[in-house]
Amino acid sequence: MADNNNNSEAGFLRRAFGVFSYSRRAMELVWTTSKPLTIALALLTLIGGVLPAVIAYVGQLIVDGVVAASQSDDPDTRGVLILVGLEALVVVAVAATQRGISASQSLLRALLGQRVNVMILEKALTLELAHFEDSEFYDKLTQARREASSRPLSLVTRTFGLVQNAISLTSYSILLFAFSPWAVLILIVAGLPSFFAEAKFSGDAFRLFRWRSPDTRMQMYLETVIAREDGVKEVKLFQLGPRLLQRYREIFKKLFVEDRRLTIRRDTWGFILGLVSTAALYGAYGWIVVTTIAGAITLGAMTMYLVLFRQGQSAVSAILTAVSGMYEDNLYLSNLYEYLEQPVPARQGNALTGPHPARGLEFENVSFSYAGAEQNALNNISLQVKPGESLALVGENGSGKTTLIKLLTRLYEPTAGKILLDGLDLKEWDVETLRQRVGVIFQDFGRYQFSVGENIGAGDVRYIDDKARWESAAQTGLAAPFIEDMPNGYETQLGRWFKGGRELSGGQWQKIALSRAFMRSDADILVLDEPTAAMDASAEAEVFDHFRKASDKKMTILISHRFSTVRAAAKIVVMHQGEILEQGDHASLVAKDGQYAHLFRLQAQGYQ
Repeated sequence: MADNNNNSEAGFLRRAFGVFSYSRRAMELVWTTSKPLTIALALLTLIGGVLPAVIAYVGQLIVDGVVAASQSDDPDTRGVLILVGLEALVVVAVAATQRGISASQSLLRALLGQRVNVMILEKALTLELAHFEDSEFYDKLTQARREASSRPLSLVTRTFGLVQNAISLTSYSILLFAFSPWAVLILIVAGLPSFFAEAKFSGDAFRLFRWRSPDTRMQMYLETVIAREDGVKEVKLFQLGPRLLQRYREIFKKLFVEDRRLTIRRDTWGFILGLVSTAALYGAYGWIVVTTIAGAITLGAMTMYLVLFRQGQSAVSAILTAVSGMYEDNLYLSNLYEYLEQPVPARQGNALTGPHPARGLEFENVSFSYAGAEQNALNNISLQVKPGESLALVGENGSGKTTLIKLLTRLYEPTAGKILLDGLDLKEWDVETLRQRVGVIFQDFGRYQFSVGENIGAGDVRYIDDKARWESAAQTGLAAPFIEDMPNGYETQLGRWFKGGRELSGGQWQKIALSRAFMRSDADILVLDEPTAAMDASAEAEVFDHFRKASDKKMTILISHRFSTVRAAAKIVVMHQGEILEQGDHASLVAKDGQYAHLFRLQAQGYQ
């Protein structure tokens, strides 16, 4: 039993000291963010640590000088006034030091907050789509963004504060040692109980923070749904507001119960253990007073020792609180570095061309399963699209059509089988070169709160500021007519998030997204995932007329539920539950009288 306790204690100590490993990394981060500010903060901290002891010592000299002058027939008033002036100068120096420390911390906070946020976003750019669809990893990202941008500076500030208070305590101890070494020991030991309690509750607070991250994220999501324009229409129309707000309140109540329990325990123990420090202070107070009455020390010395003991106790408390705070900061920084060190599979491919361009795009026995899913999203898919050919994918929602496109663009890797472009496995292609060959509009395309031109230009970042390409892509995507009617044309701000922004209809947004896909004029693979779902019939017909003309020599993949659209494709693939059910052209599939013919007749009845 004793061995188990010892192991448990040893494990706790290893974790407690191991977590401080992030202190060095935080210091390096602050140092590389701004060396001049870090040096200034360090120097001011050192100066600020010595000056309080100087004030206490000069204070003793003043009191003793006053006592001596009052008992002298020829008082040295000038000498006492000089000491008063000296103390005033030291107090001014302390104030200047504190202001300098505050200014350095404020500037470092701004620089460091920006740098850490950039590090978080840079890491996000290297992650795979699967990372963002993993709820546990998304919690890590949320935790890192919420706390980690402020924690490195907090850790460094506490470290400098610890150094400052340690210097002050050392100087106090040197002066107190002249009174009694036992006074120094009492000063230090009296603060330990509060420290251990604070460290324990800091760990509890951190574990609570991590445990409730999904609830906190749900609260943030509810705020977004209730208060953002893309959700407010349905919230009002469906009268969801009171229910969502009630859910928001219930989550808060659940979190508050834990917060209240921890706060009460923390403050109760803090008060009880704080009484130890208070008892030590007044015990020493009585000791010093009795010693003064006995004539062993002067009145000035008594004043100095009382000040030293009180300030020394504050320094001990500040040191222990800083250590406890550093422990807490290290715990939170572990979130940041766990996120930044998240392993990302290395992209091995570097090929820029393939050996057989005439073979086009090939799927060979491709299967794919999402993480944690019990069934495959795709099963044994085999198909081919050659240059100049068009392929249409049809099937019910969830049949795997969009997943197929995600594999083509290497947002995911196949679980089994392989995909080839120009006779070369996609894994061997340089991923940026591959993606430049693909122009795509997803069903859930982005509606960026940028200008019209930037919304279109985003389709090819190489030419994102090229106005001539904007206009050409907008003509192909049929967005040009309504863009030209806008007061500021391609400079018009879209969305309602920023002043002067203009909201578009669903069909207009879809044409903007379609134009974005056409920005890649050199792309030889065009993928349109439900590109006209929000358009009327005449606009749809016009879009696909333009599409066929613009993609005459390209490989085109179209996903649509409208058979009036897909029937013109050279090859149609019918998908069901991740498998290919049928494939052929429109005429052969209708003649086959299978699933495609059934769906075609159902849709045709709606127009009769």
